[in-house]
Amino acid sequence: MVDYSEQYEKFGKETANLRKQSPEEMKAFGGLVKTTMQEGALDTKTKEMIALGIAIADRCEGCIMSHVKSNLKNGVTMEQLAEVVNVAILMGGGPSTVYGAKALSFAQYLQEKEN
Repeated sequence: MVDYSEQYEKFGKETANLRKQSPEEMKAFGGLVKTTMQEGALDTKTKEMIALGIAIADRCEGCIMSHVKSNLKNGVTMEQLAEVVNVAILMGGGPSTVYGAKALSFAQYLQEKEN
């Protein structure tokens, strides 16, 4: 069984190291994230669902964890996450089934952790 708390902690440490080694670049990237995810023609909730689908199709575990957490924070339900996973599978094929399952498992872990 995957230890999501350990995996998420490791991801956080790796990201912190990247910020330390490349502070200007990461500051610029953070600005891009902030600007892009602001409310516009699409709301932030929709943008986060899109980002999660892309993360699954691209098979980026760190991105999946980050966007699952943001999606749950924005009130996305497990049913909605499952539909995001389904679209990612459509676009990413078989490998997206593995990473989509990881996304749903991490979401369940976060929900159980809160309760």
